[in-house]
Order: sequence, then structure tokens, then C-alpha cells
Amino acid sequence: MKKKTLVVGASPKPDRYGFKAVERLNRYDYPVYAFGIHSGLIGETEISSEWPTEEFDTVTLYLNPQLQQEYYERIIALKPKRVIFNPGTENRAFQKMLADNGIRFEEACTLVLLSIGEY
Repeated sequence: MKKKTLVVGASPKPDRYGFKAVERLNRYDYPVYAFGIHSGLIGETEISSEWPTEEFDTVTLYLNPQLQQEYYERIIALKPKRVIFNPGTENRAFQKMLADNGIRFEEACTLVLLSIGEY
């Protein structure tokens, strides 16, 4: 079964990594929820500004550490199995909060993990 993924920081701009991640997750047939502040479509996936309430295996971050702060409690409340900190999103304070709540995290690139079959 494919891991259901929440992309935090999805963007309608094709040059942004949040766009590329949603696009690639779709290409590999992963169920994906695209969350972002700007509406739009990535393929057939709508970018939602509504915070999800469903369960996710993975949350992958495309927000800098300062912007992540408003989502700390929301992400922890989702109780994902893991959170991926993509390059540029590394955040020791949030990583400690995740660990304290029993949520696994890794510093990795979602696009690379998908391309090498390690997602």
C-alpha cells in the first residue's frame, strides 16, 4: 500500500519544489494532499488552503523553519508516521518536538527518495 502524503508548502508555480513533489508523488501513484496558501492545480491535484483532518503516513515540508512554526501543533495532532525535512527546511526545535511526541523524522529530499525507490 502506498504511503498517503501531506505536502506542506505546495505551490502552483512549476519551478517550486512543493509543486514538483506533488507532481512526482502523483506520477508514482501515491495518494497526496497538497496544502498551500495559494490556490491552484498541480496536474489534477487541487492545492488546498484548508488544513486536513485525515490520517497521513508522511508529511513532507517545503516551508522554511520560521514559517513552519504555525503548523507545529497541527502536524503533531495529525500523528503522521514520519515527517520529511527537505533541504532548507531543517529545524532542530521542531524535530525535538516531533521526537518528544513519538513521530519519526528525517532530513532528506522527497524527490530523491522517490527516484531511488526509498520513499
